[in-house]
Amino acid sequence: MSHDASGEVATRGAGAARRWGWRLTAAGVNVALGVPGIVPLWLIWYVLANGPLAEGGWTHREPTENDGMMLWLVIVVPVVAVFGILWWLANDAVSRRAALDPRLYWTAGALLTLVPTAALIANTYV
Repeated sequence: MSHDASGEVATRGAGAARRWGWRLTAAGVNVALGVPGIVPLWLIWYVLANGPLAEGGWTHREPTENDGMMLWLVIVVPVVAVFGILWWLANDAVSRRAALDPRLYWTAGALLTLVPTAALIANTYV
């Protein structure tokens, strides 16, 4: 091992750079997964807006929605399950290498996945 002028091991810088590289990779993966993640989020909103939120008076039911909610659940559950499994597999592979506290990593990953949806929502009001 080589030591620099301060007496620290010179390879520590390479390890820190590698960890930051994995952290940036994790951020990129989650934002990229947020693009196809728009579909499951929209499906969840549609079911909630036409089901329990409409029953509670918080939203108005789609007037042409007369097929019932079972049809939507048959569509929504597999789409959300497949996206959730892909999101978890991608993050599980990166989380071990990012060297972050798991609570911080998974919370940040979930929030970063919402960025593309938030950008689309913000764009509708501009």
